[in-house]
Amino acid sequence: MSTSNPSRTTTTTLSLQRTLTEETTWDLKFLLQSVPTEQGRKVSEFFSAKVQFIEEVGYEPPQGALKQVFDTTSGDQEEGEGPGTSFKILSSRWKLSEDPNERKDGLWVWGLFAEPLYPFLLLQIETDKIPLPGDGADWIKPLKLYAQINHKREKNEGVFLSGGSLNIKEAETFKADPFGAASVTVYDDVTVGNLQIQAVMT
Repeated sequence: MSTSNPSRTTTTTLSLQRTLTEETTWDLKFLLQSVPTEQGRKVSEFFSAKVQFIEEVGYEPPQGALKQVFDTTSGDQEEGEGPGTSFKILSSRWKLSEDPNERKDGLWVWGLFAEPLYPFLLLQIETDKIPLPGDGADWIKPLKLYAQINHKREKNEGVFLSGGSLNIKEAETFKADPFGAASVTVYDDVTVGNLQIQAVMT
């Protein structure tokens, strides 16, 4: 663990720079496909949420949580039941990363660059139940979603993020010995939709 690079958490003289701080709001758009509801249906729905990235100081690589931003002018409410597509984030984690599937020499953390070059942002979001349009009798069950987002920085414009697949982890238990006295649980990534992310420039 080392002290965070100040250049990551402070803006430059350009007010329109995109940052992973409270100074930039990001619009998350989710297309969920064939997700289970309380009544046992499988539905495909579009949802959105506005968030700000909050960095926990003192960690390398940079990481933290999301702060959800509610737009009262569009009808979003804190309970996540605004009209249309809003929902409530119960908890979240994000972390900048090298390719998690192809670890190399970890050169970024050895100070070879003025700004560490992490090409990915790993995101985990836990949602509250999401009410569906209609009489309010059915809702999408709470989800724990995972996404690997492309991350890059431009000197004059700041952070750029681009979306990817939304996954959940499904558990499957196998016997670890022929007598069934021990077992092992394996988690597989299952794609349930797509994520788009864009900075809200004001």
